[in-house]
Amino acid sequence: MKITVSVKPNSRTEKVEQAADGSYLVKVNAPPSEGKANERVIELLSDYFKVPKSRIELASGAKSKKKVFKIG
Repeated sequence: MKITVSVKPNSRTEKVEQAADGSYLVKVNAPPSEGKANERVIELLSDYFKVPKSRIELASGAKSKKKVFKIG
C-alpha cells in the first residue's frame, strides 16, 4: 500500500492524523536535518499501522514535506 504523507518537523506534539482526502499529516518533534524527521515519521507510522519499521519504506520525497511511503 502506498500513502501520501505531509510532514511537519519541529512540532511540539507528535501524532499521525488522516486527512479527508485520504492522505496523512504527521507531526514530529525531530528536526528535518540528516534524515532525523524521516526516521521519526517511519517510527510513528509503524506504531499507527501496527507494522514493523522494516516494512515501511520512503518511496519519494526524502527532502520534501510531501512524501510517499510504501507499507507492506
